[in-house]
Amino acid sequence: MEEILGPVEARLRTALGEPDARAAVTFLGTDRIEVLRFLDGSGIVRYATLGMSAQPMADPSELLADQVKGPRAELVLSVRAGLAGTDQVLRTLAVLAASPQVEGVVVAPGGSLDVGGPLWPGAPFHSVLVGESGGLVPDLELDAPLEPVRFLPLLPMTPNEAAWKRVRGAAELEERWLARGTDLRDPLRRSVALD
Repeated sequence: MEEILGPVEARLRTALGEPDARAAVTFLGTDRIEVLRFLDGSGIVRYATLGMSAQPMADPSELLADQVKGPRAELVLSVRAGLAGTDQVLRTLAVLAASPQVEGVVVAPGGSLDVGGPLWPGAPFHSVLVGESGGLVPDLELDAPLEPVRFLPLLPMTPNEAAWKRVRGAAELEERWLARGTDLRDPLRRSVALD
């Protein structure tokens, strides 16, 4: 596990700087998941999981999970600092990062993850859209036959946006956000107009 998580943390530090806080959560039957917090000079706080990539994600339809092959990922959430109590998102992110081990979920771009309540107390978002990797934090190549670790951005969705995404798809929701100039890092934003 350390042979993967050491380089993963190094990649996060290279891309985002030094974390100013970290928390760890362990769920029964799972590996430890940490969430690191990074502040940048532009007023953006980024939360990144560390531990999800220790095991490959397995297709839930497979009878036996491959311990070597399979996609690996960590999750990254970016929000504007100081506008809401977003630091309380740490446990929620750890739950999402543990979902491949606990529920057999394969987290991939275009998918959505529902947390069953606000991302943090008072948040208008109850789920996230999983974005494409390779932007903020470049993928981390591992020695074959291991697949690369992908750092997947999480884009908070309001319940209306999540329902619209289920019907119309991730690409159309992202196009709507782009066309309306939606600030996806605003922790207080309202749902984009979906008419």
